[in-house]
Amino acid sequence: MKKTILIFLTLGIFCSCEKFLDSESYDKKNTDNFPVTVADANSMVTGIYSSLNAAVSNIQNHHFYMAELASDDRFGGGGENDKDMQGLDHLMNTQPDRFLTFWTARYQGIFRANTAIETLGQVTGWTSDGQFNQLLGEVHFLRALYYFELSQMFGEVPLITSTAVENIPKSPAKDTYALIAADLKTAIDLMPSQPYTSVASGHATKWAAEGLLARVFLFYTGYYQTTEIPLPSGGTIKKAEVIALLDDCIKNSGHDLLSDFRNLWPYSNEFTKVDYPYAKTNNLQYAGEGHKETVFAIKFGTLVDWGDQYMLGYSNQLNLHFGLRSNNGQADTFPFGQGWGAGPVNTGLWTAWRHAEPNDIRRSGSIINVETDLENYIYGADSQMEETGFWQKKYIAITAYDSDKKLLPSYAILANAAPAEYQLAHTQDLVLIRFADVLLMHAELTETATNLNRVRQRVALPPVNYSITALKQERRWELAFEGLRYFDLMRWHDAAAVLDTQEGVAIKNKSIDTKMKAFGGGYSTRYNETGGFWAIPTSQIALSNGILTQNSGWGESNNEYPGW
Repeated sequence: MKKTILIFLTLGIFCSCEKFLDSESYDKKNTDNFPVTVADANSMVTGIYSSLNAAVSNIQNHHFYMAELASDDRFGGGGENDKDMQGLDHLMNTQPDRFLTFWTARYQGIFRANTAIETLGQVTGWTSDGQFNQLLGEVHFLRALYYFELSQMFGEVPLITSTAVENIPKSPAKDTYALIAADLKTAIDLMPSQPYTSVASGHATKWAAEGLLARVFLFYTGYYQTTEIPLPSGGTIKKAEVIALLDDCIKNSGHDLLSDFRNLWPYSNEFTKVDYPYAKTNNLQYAGEGHKETVFAIKFGTLVDWGDQYMLGYSNQLNLHFGLRSNNGQADTFPFGQGWGAGPVNTGLWTAWRHAEPNDIRRSGSIINVETDLENYIYGADSQMEETGFWQKKYIAITAYDSDKKLLPSYAILANAAPAEYQLAHTQDLVLIRFADVLLMHAELTETATNLNRVRQRVALPPVNYSITALKQERRWELAFEGLRYFDLMRWHDAAAVLDTQEGVAIKNKSIDTKMKAFGGGYSTRYNETGGFWAIPTSQIALSNGILTQNSGWGESNNEYPGW
């Protein structure tokens, strides 16, 4: 039975996903006439990638955003009415369909991937088997990524592996992870063993699939306390296989560490550093997007608007949300630009880092200390909440002066001709897998210090012997503010105790001194009630007629964040 490719517009997993046609359609693409050519196939896969950006359009509901604000290293922040931000920090709900846009985007992407897997075989005109294998490998990688993010967010989720219309309950985690692992194994087998530079920036590679499989393995075996991942057809993925794949990535991918950690982040760009003493004095040179340390990233660009033609998610909305609230304009906080003030850094991170590694350049390379870095910083600007005086530097609006000394809301206006609008002018890649993480995952799996010390050597720190304590600490420093800390705490079973340490930390609400306090019974209580997972959108439960059930910890009144 043919299906129209208008299914790409479906908005939820329980919406109708096929339409029946009485005759051949010449004005609508359907599975009888699409995909047929290689151009069709590329268009289809582009549609799967676009689901990455669709989720960024409402960034407050995003996997990365949640992981940052829910971790112990950041608070919620925002203004006095920004309950969505603060609720994430306190593991509490703020609205019935809190994560609907993320849920929708990920299942859109999965449905598109299922369609591609079912139909790419009918395409003719491939220049080589390798061209077909690369594209199909990317499809399997993306489906795995989408299911993994859903599983980290919601625990058990419906497992849909075809375009057939189904209303199904949540699948056991082992079944979903089995499909994720199988998809990544398929992607690894299909995609060529060529240097990452042979594939366009932003596209998945064999090396990205190897890195993601290691992350999946560590999370699944850690959180669910098992030693291997089952496969749908029988057999398992064991630690030794994952180590071998990481060895392959490290030795053969062409990926490597940049020479200076600080060149990873846009504050070192050529337009900003002229007027930014920290970057100028240290002779920093921003590596830009798609450099050798990026294993996989969500791409952004200049084709962005408020919805008339292009998606808001074509700009990096993290940079806006993590920008600084301001009463007097951006000059007072140069080079860090204006935004919504989400995610103030927990003072405990700054203090622990300084105590453990006083000479680590990553600390000042990752964190703004307003007392020393921003001379005219104003506490409580625009009713800022949960403020500490510390902000992260990695994903934040970066301003620059043009040749007429006019302050622009983003360096990207000069570098990439981005829209001259502070809410849209952000083109920085959102890096989901970085080579430093690959090295640290290898160290953790092998319980050896070689690659851990390779990461430390870049920032001129002395070598250490391997221990799980040293590994955890190194991941916290190197990968701070990259969306990984919360999930690391989950898989290490450290989350409840570590999250509790946020209570009592000194903060300012609208410039008034106070302390972070417990809501909903406290951090550890909320974590233990939910297992670290979040509420499934209630509209999806209603659409399923009760087939889909809510996660534990989200059916009681004490899960609603009341605000300060």
